[in-house]
This record gives sequence, structure tokens and C-alpha cells, in this order.
Amino acid sequence: MTFAKQQEAWAALTEQRLVRLCDAYLPADSEIGAAARYSLLGGGKRVRAVLTLAACQVAGCAPEAALDYACALEMLHCYSLIHDDLPSMDNDDFRRGRPSCHRQFGEATALLAGDALLTAAFEVIAHADLSADSRIEAASLLAAGGGARGMLYGQELDKHFETVRASEQELFRLHAHKTGALIITAVQLGCCAGGAAPQTRTLLERYAAELGLVFQIVDDILDVTSTTEALGKPVGSDAANDKTTFITLYGLAGARRLAAAHNDAALDALSPLGERAEFLRMMARRLLERKN
Repeated sequence: MTFAKQQEAWAALTEQRLVRLCDAYLPADSEIGAAARYSLLGGGKRVRAVLTLAACQVAGCAPEAALDYACALEMLHCYSLIHDDLPSMDNDDFRRGRPSCHRQFGEATALLAGDALLTAAFEVIAHADLSADSRIEAASLLAAGGGARGMLYGQELDKHFETVRASEQELFRLHAHKTGALIITAVQLGCCAGGAAPQTRTLLERYAAELGLVFQIVDDILDVTSTTEALGKPVGSDAANDKTTFITLYGLAGARRLAAAHNDAALDALSPLGERAEFLRMMARRLLERKN
């Protein structure tokens, strides 16, 4: 199966499972449930879920074993996007080409929808068809990646550096947490579900850390080179808000070279894994070249 077909198949598998999990944990007959489903099922590339399934396969297990963990991660990621778009945060009116959750349902309902997704994520892990030890570890991994030592710390730094210029070191720390933490969590969850050997997990974590930086650098590049129509969200906001980005520190050409260098580092981390990591190699290359 080609990379594109495999990615599409895993994304579709995730989408189907998310619909069933929403029916169980986020009923559409409540406004909170409808708002949560609006954002969760409103599109997206499912990059983190696909990484979870791919890591499980690299670990030597059927990728479907990690499906509920992948869905839980998508739920937590979606909650973070809903809250990130709120007027008190980035105040963005569009997400994935549609009105953001608070624009569609109101600020209070959007806040509660994010809360509902966050709590449902852990309910999904608790009921996953895996061992108790695996579920306990998965819950710990998800909490660490999404919590005050992970993504939320990155969000805190992001707010801080809206009014203060960030140094190069500070910018890397910000995005290692805001963007990178959940990408690392994605491969950790796949390894957890698949019972990966410690060396395999270490290599995949190194790969994911580099991939997270590539993802963010390319995001910064697209914010100045793409369009709102292509991205499905506003562009140019970083410059308008005078935020420190990889573009402001390195320039456009320098940011592109930096993204390529971190992509090479991600590929180097996969070298000892041989052919079983070929999908992840292709994913790194595609993320480097993405246009949206």
C-alpha cells in the first residue's frame, strides 16, 4: 500500500471510531455534545492519530490495537484547539475552513465543549480493550503530554511571548511544548499499546521531537506564504501581532533550511529501525512539504 493510501486508511479508521465514541460519550442531543462533535468531526488530517497507529505497527503490533488511544489523543488535541481559538486566547474566528467553535455556539458552550472532550479522552482510555497496566500508562502519558509540563506549558509561554520578544532558545522551548509535546505523546501511546521495546520507544520519541519542530516551522512559513482559503484558518496573524516566530528569527529562507535540518534529524532517528519505519519516513517528508 502506498503512503498516501495508508495514511488515508488510518485517518478514515480513526474518523469512524471517533463517531462511535462520540455516540457513547458525547451525545448530540445536548448543546455541549453538539459543539464538541462539530469541532472534533469537522475535518483535520489526524496527524497525531496516524502517528499513534504507525508507532504501534513499528512496535510489532497490529495498529488497530492503538485505535482508542489515537482517538483519545485527537479528543484532547481538539479541546486544545477550541480553547486556543477563544477570545481570551488567540481570538480566531475560523478553524479548518469553518467558524470556530465559539463563533458557532457561543463562548460559554465552546469552553464547556472543550472540557467535555478533555474528560472524554480519559474515559476512552479507561475503557480501551487493552490491559490495565497499558491503560494506566496511557492515561499518564496523555496527562503529561497535554498538561502543565507539556502542551499547556507551551500555551503559557505562547501567551507570555505575545508581549515580550522571545530569544531563539525560548522559541524552541515554547514550541517543543506547545506543538511537540502531543506529537511525542502520539508515538508514546502507540508504543504503549504495541508493547514496544525500550530502544524502539527512545528512537521514536527522538523522531517525534524533531517532527514537532518541523511541523511548527512549516506552520510559521505557511502563515506568511499561504492563504486563509488554503489553510482554513487566518494567515498573517503572527506578523500582525508582532509575535516572535521562526520567520522573524531566521527569515523565510533560513526557516526553510532549519525545517529541512530538523527533518533530516528525524529521519536519522529512524535509521536503526530499518524498513519497518518507512511509513514514518514518508510522513516526515510529507509534513516538510505540506501546503496546508
